[in-house]
Amino acid sequence: MFRNQYDNDITTWSPQGRLHQVEYAMEAVKQGSATVGARSKTHAVLVALKRAPHAELSSYQLKLFGLDKHMGMSIAGLTSDARLLARYIRTECMNHKYIFQDALPVQRLVTRVADKSQKCTQLSHKRPFGVGLLIAGVDSSGPCLYQTCPSGQYYNWKSIAIGARSQSAKTYLERHYESFEDATTEELVKHCLKALQATCGEGVELNQMNTSVAIVGIDSDFTIYDDDQVAHWVDLLQEQDGAAPMQE
Repeated sequence: MFRNQYDNDITTWSPQGRLHQVEYAMEAVKQGSATVGARSKTHAVLVALKRAPHAELSSYQLKLFGLDKHMGMSIAGLTSDARLLARYIRTECMNHKYIFQDALPVQRLVTRVADKSQKCTQLSHKRPFGVGLLIAGVDSSGPCLYQTCPSGQYYNWKSIAIGARSQSAKTYLERHYESFEDATTEELVKHCLKALQATCGEGVELNQMNTSVAIVGIDSDFTIYDDDQVAHWVDLLQEQDGAAPMQE
């Protein structure tokens, strides 16, 4: 990907009409550990695979962030950039609630994040954010799931995966997304975990230490499950995987 003639500046276009530094930021998202999101009529779910520099000596990186009672996000890419964006989003949510006495609609918030990301692609003294976000929330339109990119683009999804080896998860989601609309919360989490499991490298298994789950619903606030709290969901997945050969 090295193109020394046209990648010295974020505002320099290549003859092919490309901004290489924006593409490098998108590559940083692909290098991050995978995260998967899906939504039904009543709930939206995020699951993420956490990494640690050394599993026995260090803690795992934070992958899920609560933003407001009705909204949260998962990340793939640079955690430091994600923390800055999380602080920005929380401030926007608090300001909106203070002025209007109501929660900030998810799409309006996503648009502001995308605008902030896009500004960094137009100024030579800045760099793009090296992180992709999956933002899940509930507003007047029901559960919703959005993806934002370092380029400033954003998308509304029924289900999506980003990060390393995310194509394997997307393949699983494409085969099963039609059942998500009427799925229960437990079924939706299982589907997301199965998709996430497809992104694991050789010798890596989902467990309560390296897996995070977050759920938000029409009648429930955004809740993150980590460590011992996520063991219930991982056990359900392992029980189902163990029973599958017997059913065949």
